[in-house]
Amino acid sequence: MITYYYKNIRSKNLSTLDEYKPGAWVCVENPNEDEIEGLVKRFNLDAGHMEDAMDADEMPRLEREGDLTYIFVRYAYTNDELELTTSPLLFVVGPDILITVALNSLPRLQRFTSGKIEFSTTQRTKLVLQILDQIVDQYEVFINNISRQIKLIRTRLRSHDVANQDFIDFVLIEDELNEFLSAMLPTTAILRRLMLGRHIPLFEEDQELVEDLLLNNEQSIEGCRSNVKSIINIREAYSTIASNNLNRSMKILTAATVIIALPNVLYGMFGMNVDLPFQDAPWAYAIIVTLTLVLTAAIFLIGRAKRVF
Repeated sequence: MITYYYKNIRSKNLSTLDEYKPGAWVCVENPNEDEIEGLVKRFNLDAGHMEDAMDADEMPRLEREGDLTYIFVRYAYTNDELELTTSPLLFVVGPDILITVALNSLPRLQRFTSGKIEFSTTQRTKLVLQILDQIVDQYEVFINNISRQIKLIRTRLRSHDVANQDFIDFVLIEDELNEFLSAMLPTTAILRRLMLGRHIPLFEEDQELVEDLLLNNEQSIEGCRSNVKSIINIREAYSTIASNNLNRSMKILTAATVIIALPNVLYGMFGMNVDLPFQDAPWAYAIIVTLTLVLTAAIFLIGRAKRVF
């Protein structure tokens, strides 16, 4: 779907146009092949870059073709399965045009269309930075939610036995964070290149916006890394605890086996159908039981002294 938005500095309301006019924002969401081909022909775009925008795995990068700058980023959103994931977004910035191409619907587009964010489509560079700011802010919101989720799971692990689902949750969260990192790390490089002002012209105010974006993006990256580290530490801690519990269980079972096996040696010898010492003595049974108990106690004390049991 292709939508043309227009709002100049003096306009109070955002207009949706039927046709493109200079200064408009060409917002493209989930386009088909015919729409992509039409954009390429109408605005003389690079067909290869437009095809790359339709690749769900396209990574952030910055390209310059003639007087047009192609900025690829990835934004975070919740898909139909309620899973956190990322999707590519392409900015095409030129002297007279601004085009955004999204494989899926932009999650924060309504903030621009509803008037919550003050912007002008004729200020192309500033609008690009404002959209990037919303993308970075969305990452921050998701990362903060993930941090709270990790704390909740960690608290739950303290109050009940560890279940397989707990570790599955950690694996899923770690995958989400790694996907965020793979999207935000290249974005940092893009922002640093934009600060040079060679790809798109930057005014002093725009320069400050880029610096703020860079700082917020790096903070989100550190938040991701911190959460990943917390997950790894928790997983390793419980792995160590599980291994230690298994060793203790093996020791207990081994001790029980030894303690049970030793009396059976005596019982086995005196249970044979041959002539045995003291077989006619009335106190033989008491002596055998007493000897068994003494031997078992001695083995137990020796094991405790050597920390075997």
